[in-house]
Amino acid sequence: MMISHFPVTFIIIVLTVLISLRAFKDNDLKYKMIFYPYKVNHEKELYRIGTHILIHADTMHLIFNMFVLFSFGRSLEFIFRDYFGPGMGSVHFFVLYALGGIAASIWPFLRNKNNPNYMSLGASGAVSAVLFASILWMPEGGIYLLFIPFEIPAWLFGILYLAFEFYMSRRGSSGVAHDAHFGGAIFGILYVLFINFKKAPEFINYIIG
Repeated sequence: MMISHFPVTFIIIVLTVLISLRAFKDNDLKYKMIFYPYKVNHEKELYRIGTHILIHADTMHLIFNMFVLFSFGRSLEFIFRDYFGPGMGSVHFFVLYALGGIAASIWPFLRNKNNPNYMSLGASGAVSAVLFASILWMPEGGIYLLFIPFEIPAWLFGILYLAFEFYMSRRGSSGVAHDAHFGGAIFGILYVLFINFKKAPEFINYIIG
């Protein structure tokens, strides 16, 4: 019953886990799928813009991304299915996730298209798109973070997260793709505004009200 309500969320998680586990043991596969802007630009390996979403650096990287996707993806897919109907709701969720991962690669690509030393991987950008689409749609929600013993309002977390990721992406040299996180989050916001623009005034009214 649960899978029937959230088919796309579970399909994405299962597929990502299986491919990531395989790539942990197969460095050639990981290299072929990794996001490598230099090769995208100079050798036209455009597929890398999407395939890197399915692989991860290590087990904790995979677990964290899939946990966040599981936590927020189920709720958002349910909302989309309720709002648009079961078929189109799941389609919208898949488009949000897939294009969110691709959109998250735009800034890293522009910054590193001539850098042969830059590579990145993981579903963090796509997951950020889902997370921020959820925050804009449901600002009244709350988020718990490790080591913080109280709930943070979703809208406040969103603002702080964007500010932090933007600052860290400008700072650089952290070893984390903060620019991808920021890009995915922005795409998630824009996608919600595209499919239901009234969520913008509702979000603002909730904060100031």
